[in-house]
Amino acid sequence: MLAELTYRCPLRCAYCSNPVALDAYADELSPAEWRRVLTEARALGVLQVHLSGGEPLLRRDLPALVAHARGLGLYTNLITGGQALSPARLAGLAAAGLDHVQLSVQDATAAPADALAGRPVHARKLAAARLVRAAGLALTVNVVLHRRNIEHVPALIDLAAELGADRLELANTQYYGWALRNRAALLPTRAQLAAAEAAVTAARERLAGVLQIVYVVSDYHETWPKPCMNGWASRQLTVAPNGDVLPCPAAAQIPGLGVTSVRDRPLADIWFDSPAFTRFRGTDWMPEPCRSCERKELDHGGCRCQAFQLTGDPAATDPVCRLSPHHALVTRLVRDGEPAPTVPLVPRGA
Repeated sequence: MLAELTYRCPLRCAYCSNPVALDAYADELSPAEWRRVLTEARALGVLQVHLSGGEPLLRRDLPALVAHARGLGLYTNLITGGQALSPARLAGLAAAGLDHVQLSVQDATAAPADALAGRPVHARKLAAARLVRAAGLALTVNVVLHRRNIEHVPALIDLAAELGADRLELANTQYYGWALRNRAALLPTRAQLAAAEAAVTAARERLAGVLQIVYVVSDYHETWPKPCMNGWASRQLTVAPNGDVLPCPAAAQIPGLGVTSVRDRPLADIWFDSPAFTRFRGTDWMPEPCRSCERKELDHGGCRCQAFQLTGDPAATDPVCRLSPHHALVTRLVRDGEPAPTVPLVPRGA
């Protein structure tokens, strides 16, 4: 389960995938409500909880939530920008039972990283990574890749290894929220993607057994779409800061989906019976060419949010698929050219 504790964040990353309109999420779940959600999640069969945001360290009740999750037997992963991860704060989280920290890094060196984040953050992020390793917690370094930093993949791999990370996640930008607004500025070129993939392949061989490298491809440049969430509402769920329960973090943008809040129904009822979770579960909903495609159990028709963004129809075949009748929408977007300027993100809760 992805527990999005808050969308408040002091940074201004142009690739942020959180919703653009945040007022609807200002009434955050209380500590008692989050404890109930965690308890219901464990009863539902959830084994891992990813504590995310925004910046989850802005929640003062974070150690208590970690302790409650640990008491339920849940594996806890803190997804953070690390700005407020002081030695005392980390010690409290470790004592509460935190298992893992996933730390975001914008770039391999300070100047471009700080420019993208909108604040001088890089040095503090590296200090936070070293604190995590000193505390004996598992560490993932996460980097969102885009046109402005993808050429630095070799240096980013070296940085993660130097920090002693267990895992490096190099994830090409997913175009939701502010990232969608900045798509024309962030889309990498084909040459950039080819060089990055070659660097990842070489590093995996060189660092085998030392650093696990996860590379998330750039959907728009692929022949086949990604298997969205490994199948809609099949393995994962997201709880937004206001209690809305979603099959994927971006699903709230789909109109008429029938999103239900944990304030209104138990989590198990939402998972099994709510319209948002049953709408695209399985394959019966699929139109052609997905319905008769031999890949339908592999990629599940692609991403429903991406289909909606590009075609206006969340049930359409993901236009990334070369068999989609809407594939030309993607081929027009990925023509190499000069990038557009980024739309600045206004920080919330700084």
